[in-house]
Amino acid sequence: METDRSRRGATVDRVAALDDEEPRMTRPQELQRIGVFCGSSPGARPAYASAAVALGQALVGRGLGLVYGGGCVGLMGIVADTVLAGGGEVVGVIPRSLARKEVAHEGVSELLVVEDMFERKRIMMERADAFVSLPGGVGTLDELFEVWTWVQLGHLSKPAGLLDVEDFYRGLFRFLDQLVDERFLRSPHRDLLLREEDPELLLDRLSAWSPPGGDKWIDRGSGGPLKPAGAGRSRPG
Repeated sequence: METDRSRRGATVDRVAALDDEEPRMTRPQELQRIGVFCGSSPGARPAYASAAVALGQALVGRGLGLVYGGGCVGLMGIVADTVLAGGGEVVGVIPRSLARKEVAHEGVSELLVVEDMFERKRIMMERADAFVSLPGGVGTLDELFEVWTWVQLGHLSKPAGLLDVEDFYRGLFRFLDQLVDERFLRSPHRDLLLREEDPELLLDRLSAWSPPGGDKWIDRGSGGPLKPAGAGRSRPG
């Protein structure tokens, strides 16, 4: 039986092979499905559930399908149920271990039960044309940051944005500003993460998105101390 360690090793090998290739960034295709990352809990504020409903309605209104984590609970279940109620397509991708705990949504258009979280993220990145993060926990951030990393490296040409409900992600963007100040992140790469409070505006920006150019690395090969970051930082998103 294949172990988690061997699967991780295979993933590392695939990433290493990709790093040996020249990144090929192309204009993303017309949006057909949106991948949504969000909490398996409803969160502390009613506004989070309301935002999940609003996002689901916006997807239906534009004829966009939903690709999500396959759960029937929390914000995941709310956004899926909203799209289904509007007659939209919903593709759920859930690891077998979670499906066994009876949290899989059996009413979606297509339910894919996969072996682990690695496969879940891979399939979601393949099936979705763009990504939106609602409020959520560590799993939501893991999924979001993996997509963002692959776009930054030039191995994925699909936009990602955050639906910033009642400033839920404000602290995250302050931290990203610190990464820029400390020269671990370029401003254009920070700005790859779109940020809006309104789902319609966010979907507009995802549709209009173009992949960035430029190098990922800052002062690569300089061998010396980095100079302090300059001022004049603009608000991300």
